Amino acid sequence: MAPIPGSGLAKGLAVTLRTMTKKTVTEQYPDTQPDLPPRTRGVIGLFEENCTVCMLCARECPDWCIYIDSHKETVPAAAPGGRERSRNVLDRFAIDFSLCMYCGICIEVCPFDALFWSPEFEYAETDIHELTHERDKLREWMWTVPAPPALDPAAEEPKEIAAARKTAEKLAATQAAQAAEAAEAAQAAQAGEATRAGESVEPTQAAAVTEATHPKPTQAPPAEPAESAQPNPAEATHPKPVVDPADPTEGQS
Repeated sequence: MAPIPGSGLAKGLAVTLRTMTKKTVTEQYPDTQPDLPPRTRGVIGLFEENCTVCMLCARECPDWCIYIDSHKETVPAAAPGGRERSRNVLDRFAIDFSLCMYCGICIEVCPFDALFWSPEFEYAETDIHELTHERDKLREWMWTVPAPPALDPAAEEPKEIAAARKTAEKLAATQAAQAAEAAEAAQAAQAGEATRAGESVEPTQAAAVTEATHPKPTQAPPAEPAESAQPNPAEATHPKPVVDPADPTEGQS
């Protein structure tokens, strides 16, 4: 269906009429701060701990308003026999906001999330040279960066979060298995000690039961030896006469 001639003009005039009929509201700035959207492109904040001096932001900037200086340091080997490595150390990171056109390309191309948009916009200067802000100032704006928006509940879990969660679950399972093995080993050691203690106590208990059920017979004290018959000296010198029972005269004197 072909559009009606003049429909675009009518729509434009309708928008103009709606705007003209609205009540005019005057922002009482700077006494009252404006209510800005959360993702306002106010200024760029730097999180220098994530910066690896890859220079992507400076190379992709259409206005060439990002200045980066760095130097290399040698990192000693992590293990004996390993080789030394070198890494870039950030010396200067500055953005000239007198040239910046707030396109956000530097933030998009940063592979390590070192640059963020901050809603701060009150950084006007009387001298154009003071609009070149160094990394200390950029870091101060980093703390005004709003939190990222919440994810869609129906969205797929990010791969990084899924990998981190699986690693954490695997580590927790390994630690739980090690703890269970240590507990089993401790229980086995306690059981072994109890068994050895029982073996040393059982003979004593068995002897006590045997003595209780079968008491030992009481031994009589040893009898005193009878006095040995010692010969009488009188009898030895004067023996008694032998009496013959058949002789009636024997024993009469």
